[in-house]
Formats: sequence, structure tokens, C-alpha cells
Amino acid sequence: MIPPPLGLYVHIPWCLRKCPYCDFNSHAVSGEVPEAEYVDALLADLDVQAPRVAGRAVETVFIGGGTPSLFSGAAIGRLLEGIAARLDLTDAAEITLEANPGTAEAARFADYRAAGVNRLSIGVQSLDDQRLRALGRVHDAAEARQAVGWARAAGFDNLNLDLMYGLPGQDLQAALADLDAVLALAPEHLSWYQLTLEPNTLFHARPPALPDGDTVGDIMEAGLALLAGAGFRQYEISAHARPGRAARHNRNYWTFGDYLGIGAGAHGKLSAPDGRVRRYSRPRHPRDYLAAPAASGSERILSANELPLEFLMNALRLHSGVPATLFRERTGLSLAVIETPLAQARARGLLEDDPAVLRPTALGRRFLDDLLLLFEVGE
Repeated sequence: MIPPPLGLYVHIPWCLRKCPYCDFNSHAVSGEVPEAEYVDALLADLDVQAPRVAGRAVETVFIGGGTPSLFSGAAIGRLLEGIAARLDLTDAAEITLEANPGTAEAARFADYRAAGVNRLSIGVQSLDDQRLRALGRVHDAAEARQAVGWARAAGFDNLNLDLMYGLPGQDLQAALADLDAVLALAPEHLSWYQLTLEPNTLFHARPPALPDGDTVGDIMEAGLALLAGAGFRQYEISAHARPGRAARHNRNYWTFGDYLGIGAGAHGKLSAPDGRVRRYSRPRHPRDYLAAPAASGSERILSANELPLEFLMNALRLHSGVPATLFRERTGLSLAVIETPLAQARARGLLEDDPAVLRPTALGRRFLDDLLLLFEVGE
């Protein structure tokens, strides 16, 4: 089996304050962030993992969190130098770093760019100060705009902004005004997604008053029209990009590509030459990871029964779908193993009636969970 494209995910778990809606593996910092020790741990982790992908080119690096912009430019530079020394990083690799406006500094952004970061993802979430306070964010709208200005001044010409809708007390007019304000910042990419109440978060335990389903539907419909009119193409459920600016790292996830994962709680997925697909994770707590960075949090080989759903729950998020031939390339399985649910999905109008492409219809995108349910099988 030809190995799929390969990326690297790096998790930096600290943030200034845990947001009430966040279910990511993030930890509010108390005192100084141990950036030197953590970079040492990340590279030690990579020393163990790199031999598993010897000879394979790494096309993308994504440094996420948490708040990676808590780390200095020097620390990120040492990390990227260590990655390049251990992996075959392509010259045209997309290297993304997530940043929080509350930790933004002009000099720090310039240092990130000089270190080799070529794509910045800024967690704006809203440009309405009232909504930002309701979300528990540590920045205000002015700081978010300032962060974008600093990113541009540092030479970043590939910028993603995160924006949420369906926020506490938000109506259609407020949501569209927020979207308009973010579009005025002229990002190349926009992650526009609905606030959801996830288990094990403060908002799940004490839910705020959110817009009703009809209002959220109206926001989505009007917002999609606004984005399309501004020249953005929706290529995934919550991802919108100007031509040529789709996130390569995320597209690799959605097309069932491979990726190494380093850092506290990081996940990875690797395909073996014999077709087996292995998922693994690292210890979640930073303390445990620093003590034993190469320890395995979990590791398992996906069964033949699991592979179709694992593939499709990623691929069917893409509006353009994927070539039907990619199913065999990524799973090692014949498309015949899902012939019955494919026929059912097409009969129900959830999947395009095109044997060459696996692509959800507009109805299938709207009811993606129902579409994926057709492909669930028992062990």
C-alpha cells in the first residue's frame, strides 16, 4: 500500500485561562511556562517516533494547544530546528502556529516568522466585547485587531481567523455584524463554527442562554451567503478559504492521511506497509508527559470493521468529497465492503449518485450524523 501524505501535530497544553466552553487538553498556567523543558520533551518524543516514518516526507506541521503563542520565538525556533533535524521536512511545508490575541506581541510574531512559521491561526472567536466576556476570553476586540495587524507586519500572508457563532444572547443581526467585522480584517482562511456545549466543560455544567435552533439556522444560511459573496469557498463544514488557501494540514486529516503526534495528549495516526492503520496518543497531563514524553497513552490497530467509518467520518466533511479510489488507497479495503450502505445513502439522497466520487449531497451535509450512521457496523 502506498503510504499517504504525512504531517506532524505538536501540542502545547498551557493557556492563560481555561475557557468555559473548551474541552481541549489545555491547562491554565500557574507561574512560568516550562518552555525549555517542554521543547526538550517534544524532541525526545520525536526521537522515538521519527524512525517509524524514516524516508517519508513531512508536508505539514501544526503547533496547536492550548496557547502555543505563550512560547517565545526562541523556543519555537529551537523546536522547528529540532523537527527539521529529525524528519524529512519538505521545503514547501506548511507550518502553522495557533495564537491567542491575549498573548500576542509584535516582536514575538516577527520571531515566529523568522523561525519558519509561515501560517498563523488566531483565535479571535468574536469582535464583540460583550460576547468575548461571555465566552471567558482574555482579550478584547481591539487586541484581536491589533494581533492581526502585528501578524501582517511580521510578514504573514497566510492567516486563519477562528470565529464562533450561536453565542450567548446573539441574534442574527449581531452574528452577521461579527462576521462582517472579521471579513474586514481580510484573512486568507476563516474557521467559522457554532458554539456547542461539550461534556466536561463549565458551559455544559451551567449552560448559558444560547440562540434557538431556528435562529442558528438563519445565522448559518445568511453567513454562508455572506462568505461566498466575499470570495470564500466553503470546502469543509466549518472551513472557508480564498482560492488556494485551504489548510493543507487539516485536509490531510480529512482525507485520512497520516500524522505524527507529539506533546501532552497528542494523537497520531500511521499506516503500515501491510495496510494496518494504527492510532495512538501521548499522556494527557503535562506533568506526566514531561516525566516520560515517549510513554504511550494509548495505542491500537484499527480493525477492518472500523476502517470504513474512520475513513468516511473524515472524508465526508469535505464538500467536494473524495475520489472513490481513495477508499482503497487509504484503507486497503475494496469499496465492495460498503456497497450496501452506499446504495442506501444514495437512495435516501444523502450521497451523490456518482460512482467515481464519495461526496455528500446538501442534505447529507446537513444530516451528516445520519449519513455516517449507515456505515456503523459491530465487531
